[in-house]
Amino acid sequence: MGQTDIQFKAFIRFVLDALKEVNEEKNEEKRSEKMKKILENLQKTLED
Repeated sequence: MGQTDIQFKAFIRFVLDALKEVNEEKNEEKRSEKMKKILENLQKTLED
């Protein structure tokens, strides 16, 4: 089942917001943890 344009744009917004949050994180350890979580979630999405 494919995505509609609206669903795809919503997904991109989610990823963009998450990456902006990581970019704003000043603590390097927290930044690394947040980035790892984003990458894991993206990988899981590909595997579904």
